[in-house]
Amino acid sequence: MINQRQPRRCPCIRVMVLGVMALQIVRLTAADDAGDLSRLEADVLTKEQRSDAAGMIDRDIERRAAEANARHRSEWSKIETREQWESYRDERIARLRQSLGDYPVPPAKLNTRLTRTIDGDGFRIENVVYESRPGQWVPGNLYVPARPTRCMPGILLAHSHHRDKPQSELQDMGMTWSRAGCLVLVIDQVGYGERRAHPFHCDQDYAKPYRTTRQDYYFRYDSGVQLQLLGDSLMGWMAWDLMRGVDLLLARAGIDPQRIILLGAVAGGGDPAAVASALDRRIACCVPFNFGGPQPESRYPLPEDAEKSFDLLGGTYWDSTRGLRLGGRDDFLHWVIVASTAPQHLIHAHEFSWDGERDPVWKRYQKVWGQFYHAADRIGVAHGYGTLRQSASQASHCTNIGRVHRRMIHPLFEQWFGFRVAESDETSSPRKPEDLICLTENARSELWPKSLTEIMSAVGRERIEAAHRRLAGKSAAERRQLLRDAWSKLLGPVIPAAAPVVKRTSIDDQPMAGAKVERVVLEVESGILVPLIVLAPVNGAGRTPAVVSLAQTGKAGFLQQRTPELIKLLQHGVTVVLPDLRGTGESRAGSSRGRDSSATNLSVHVQLFGETLLGERLRDLRSVLAYLRERPDVDPQRIALWGDSFAPPNPADTNFQVPHGVEGWPRESEPLGGLLALLGALFEDQIHAAYVGGGLSSYHAVLTHFAVLIPHDSSVPGILTAGDLCDLAGSLAPRPLRFEALVDNRNCIVPTADLQRAYAPAIQSYAATPQALSLVETRSSAATWLLEQLK
Repeated sequence: MINQRQPRRCPCIRVMVLGVMALQIVRLTAADDAGDLSRLEADVLTKEQRSDAAGMIDRDIERRAAEANARHRSEWSKIETREQWESYRDERIARLRQSLGDYPVPPAKLNTRLTRTIDGDGFRIENVVYESRPGQWVPGNLYVPARPTRCMPGILLAHSHHRDKPQSELQDMGMTWSRAGCLVLVIDQVGYGERRAHPFHCDQDYAKPYRTTRQDYYFRYDSGVQLQLLGDSLMGWMAWDLMRGVDLLLARAGIDPQRIILLGAVAGGGDPAAVASALDRRIACCVPFNFGGPQPESRYPLPEDAEKSFDLLGGTYWDSTRGLRLGGRDDFLHWVIVASTAPQHLIHAHEFSWDGERDPVWKRYQKVWGQFYHAADRIGVAHGYGTLRQSASQASHCTNIGRVHRRMIHPLFEQWFGFRVAESDETSSPRKPEDLICLTENARSELWPKSLTEIMSAVGRERIEAAHRRLAGKSAAERRQLLRDAWSKLLGPVIPAAAPVVKRTSIDDQPMAGAKVERVVLEVESGILVPLIVLAPVNGAGRTPAVVSLAQTGKAGFLQQRTPELIKLLQHGVTVVLPDLRGTGESRAGSSRGRDSSATNLSVHVQLFGETLLGERLRDLRSVLAYLRERPDVDPQRIALWGDSFAPPNPADTNFQVPHGVEGWPRESEPLGGLLALLGALFEDQIHAAYVGGGLSSYHAVLTHFAVLIPHDSSVPGILTAGDLCDLAGSLAPRPLRFEALVDNRNCIVPTADLQRAYAPAIQSYAATPQALSLVETRSSAATWLLEQLK
């Protein structure tokens, strides 16, 4: 229960108590201009309550994580036999596979090319490329013994998120193990090195200083968002490329198919290595660094009660390969992914010090390998020393896999796979990066490799076309229901679990702009509050029409940016409702909206549990609508939605060739309001009309540029499998719908002609009532159009 707002010490304030409802609040003196809504205080919550509300999504995430951990521990405690484990394992790995997206059919024969050979001391390097998807060529350095034998182990290395394949530690491992008689393949993962989608390769590629070597890592965020829009994932594409790397190794003469080893480096290499090993039983040994158990960020030593307190689900951040979407809902926890590889060999690998005595994951591995498979000799450990926060002289920091870690790996490889590496065999003579280029100019001219954006765009078009085929020939009602079903699946739960509870309502003592100012706090779910302002015409009689105004900045944005429009609505007898849905307006967790923002962090965490912030905010909106329909002064048949953006669009001459981490990053769009207006109308048949200003024109367009300029919490994983926003618009026919100043993927206004071409499916749906759909590139009066629809 929220405490009542304390009135200021001002002679014009009065408090009236009616049962449990307090009518209070005046913040303007009699001398103030009561017609200027821009001066109306937008806050409904006190400072302390706002601080509390800013953490409500985070607390909800913590609650869900605690529930997932408790559920998992309970289920694990009941598994006592190999049969029980395999049933548990198979169900979760099937869910994992499904969560990663659609895979093409594996090629019957991998398409490969050798582009250069480099002789070394006891080895040679073959620069190769292989086609993992149509048009997508994966470059790799294959380290081959100078004298290949008839039965060689094959080793595949997944590099860290720090650097691409020429990094010296990767070369050291390739040279060392090839001298020991192994074939060693090191590839560039999606978005790295020769496969980077962005244009920032060296200092000269941008006019100002920037972190050149970190751009591949930073742009993982962009690629991750784009692949999710397709219904795929960066993790899924990385794992697929690794599995095709296994194909390449197995196609080599002299390879031993029983000795295929996959190592995943620290800082993001262990993640796809573990997933690929879980999906591909041809991999005989997995060495996933920093995946499954305690992380570099974990407390060291672990607490005494680690078995009960350790977070087995783990956290996440903007890198989508770390916190796997749906993992918290579908229970494919990281350690389960790793343990699913049993009874294949495993090295439980850690960059820094390891607390083996208290590690709860290690105990689970011992039970799986030892008790269920009687293969305790097939698991081992490699670790470093020190902790993450210590200096390089105190801790075993590395870029991929350091020499200190390899010292513990070599004996296990000798024991399990029969090849020996002595300490003296470890030398470092890295080649220049240009020597390791695989996609040479000749290779590019022959193969015409497609860029990541080209491939994603083509896949996106295919999936949109498939959605259009499903919708073709259906009635308007059938299309609407199909889209409801599809969006519900993608957004997560969209139906409020219970009716909203009015926690507090208060009325300002003094009207503003001819309107009664009512401040309401709704509890829409346990611990989730939606503060809103209801501006009701003082002279309104009976049940009036209402406009619900939606934007990322919430009610404050409308009061500051759209005052004349609000006043026009009020003067014509329309009630204006200004809600702050969770995480917006005064309940936002911060002002930043980019890759490193708290908003992005919350969005990726919510996806762990099968939800999206957009879906949760849609539930909030539907709760607000349920509340309005119960009010005696609102006509439930004449409610319109106004979705708007106050983010300035980018001029056409904006420089969009900007690296991450520097000033000058183009302005991002804020499409939340428009998306909610469309979705609210889709799911609520009683919505009379919808207006969208400054909204996003297309999700597919986001795939066509290397940088993503929409917020993470406005993206919807898999949305292009349901069509695009033009299809969502068409589903609202014949209800009035107006778009003004829509923006593209770069937050530039889309010309009317281009918009009409893109929205041809919607125009077709409105063919019987063409006047009900408007598509224009310029802003006009939203209030004038809304009044025309509500009269």
